[in-house]
Amino acid sequence: MLGSPVVLALALSLVSAFCYAAAAVVQERTAAGTADLRGALARGSWWGAVGLNASGALLHVVALRYGPLTLVQPLGALTLVVAVPLGSLVARRRTSGVQWRGMGLTLVGLAALLVATAAGRAPDDTLGTGEVLGVALVAFVVIAVLVRSGLGGLAFAAASGIASGVGSTLAQKLAVGATPSWSVAVVAVLTVAFASGGLLLSQKAYRSGLGGPLALLTLVNPVTASVIGIGLLGEGFQYGTAGTLIALAGAVAAARGVVLLSLPQPHQSHQDRPGRRDSASTRNQPRLPRPTRLLRAGLPSAARVRPVTVELTGTSRTV
Repeated sequence: MLGSPVVLALALSLVSAFCYAAAAVVQERTAAGTADLRGALARGSWWGAVGLNASGALLHVVALRYGPLTLVQPLGALTLVVAVPLGSLVARRRTSGVQWRGMGLTLVGLAALLVATAAGRAPDDTLGTGEVLGVALVAFVVIAVLVRSGLGGLAFAAASGIASGVGSTLAQKLAVGATPSWSVAVVAVLTVAFASGGLLLSQKAYRSGLGGPLALLTLVNPVTASVIGIGLLGEGFQYGTAGTLIALAGAVAAARGVVLLSLPQPHQSHQDRPGRRDSASTRNQPRLPRPTRLLRAGLPSAARVRPVTVELTGTSRTV
């Protein structure tokens, strides 16, 4: 049964996902209208997205105070569930049936993960200082490799997901019983660095569109945090083997839903339909008279023919 800490973590995660989704839509539209990051920095809409991301991050950190990584991080997939219909509403286009199925599968998968991971208690363990430095070093190397790989938007999205996942993991150490010390200050600096890096990397990723990069970012983020939570913090699932199977099935369903949400949607206008392309092209061409009409009209009478004088190489001739 869900305890009050988990209910609070769930509510905070929902509001956080809405903030992140709104920020992603604004970032995607800003990136589509600017040539580079410098141009985006000069636009007020980008700073509005920064404010939404900051609000989502703050709520996310508070949620980590009351829920484990294996619960709070997968709920970040709700960002995509909210962003897709929100993006369709802003762009004034219909949400397709594939997208609705993707949202349904994602929600079912997250519900299964919620059942398997909601233990009803707040987290009581965090990473040690050595573990923090080790995680930060490994994450930095992987992010650097992805950024320099030249794979485009998806590489930046994966790097952003890793940075955000690591930032959330480090933020939990600050949220759960942190006392002022030099190690906490180091964790705070690393948390801000990874969170800021994740934001800038996502902006680069959204230049290639919203669906694919946001989907990959949404998958990589909870996977990164869950691997750290299970491997270093000993977090697990309820109900033993049955809970593990439920969590795996939920993860597969949520991943399938995210993949469906990331598929590019066809944008086909009336002018581009195959049946109308020829008619639209011929509509602008001059119409030639039919041979039957020429025969019915007959040849022009002699009264209509008027002589025309044309000068050819200095000699006037009458045609």
